[in-house]
Amino acid sequence: MWLVSYLLLTQAVAVTYSISDIVENAHAADKRIGEIVRRTALRHSPVFSDATGADVYLKLENQQLTGSFKLRGATNRLMTLSAEQRQQGCVAASSGNHGAAVACAMQKLATSGVIFVPEQTSTAKVDAIRRYGGDVQFFGTDGLDTEQHARAFAEHNEMYYLSPYNDREVIAGQATCGIEILQQLPDLDVVFIAVGGGGLISGVGSVLKAHNPEIRIYGCQPEASAVMAKSVEAGRILDLASGPTLSDGTAGGIEADAITFDLCRQLVDEFVLVSEDQIAAAMRQYMAAFDESIEGAAGVALAGMTARRDDVKDQKIAVIICGGNVSQQVLDTLR
Repeated sequence: MWLVSYLLLTQAVAVTYSISDIVENAHAADKRIGEIVRRTALRHSPVFSDATGADVYLKLENQQLTGSFKLRGATNRLMTLSAEQRQQGCVAASSGNHGAAVACAMQKLATSGVIFVPEQTSTAKVDAIRRYGGDVQFFGTDGLDTEQHARAFAEHNEMYYLSPYNDREVIAGQATCGIEILQQLPDLDVVFIAVGGGGLISGVGSVLKAHNPEIRIYGCQPEASAVMAKSVEAGRILDLASGPTLSDGTAGGIEADAITFDLCRQLVDEFVLVSEDQIAAAMRQYMAAFDESIEGAAGVALAGMTARRDDVKDQKIAVIICGGNVSQQVLDTLR
């Protein structure tokens, strides 16, 4: 019964969300979430600059409070809920980072809830959710399966479902990362961003394009799970299976009514698909240069930049290092 209700909901016409709306909401979010969310560094990288012939800066969201950018959107969404909604509790679906972010934000704002994760979610990300007091439950093997179940569970129990990307205030929260990038590097030329459901690139891309439409935005995905890229190419959201990938944070399908789909069609200048070998090589290169861990999704963005190095030579580039939550098991495979 829960799933039927969800499917009926997703057959409704998708709600549009304009770039100007995102920018306006992002500035409000930036003021709202500052007491919880860290302003992360934009670090110049001689290693990646030499490797690409460009001027490369890394936006260190792996140093965010929960180890990923997801805290921005989760905090903003929870802070814009009514007191009654927060009291009823929240439900989230996540491959890990969104779950940890929601758990952290709920802890900070004295709210309780349930976090559903796919069965194959890394132990590092599950542990991170539980460290913030999150009630973790496993369901499904694909991110979309987990999202559908979580949304139906929330409806059945009259709780608030907090989407990882398909939500105006979540996107506005992620967009605050773009506000910081522009404050730190206003003459930016190019940005590389890993894409899963599209919340980060929709938010950051809107802020950057509103500042300067000439900024080139690359959306980066693993070849094993390139649902957004292939959907944009097809002109409609596709139901595609995802294969195993180091980039578990971007893996899985997209909700049928995702507002991020049209935003990606407007904002992303080019999608770059990278192999597992390219992702692993980028992760190794980063960790050797900085002696700190990054997760596969961050490796996807770095690999995308490396793959397009001939196109971005001599330009100022920002790469969002979107997260650093990676299991020891995965790190061992990279050696």
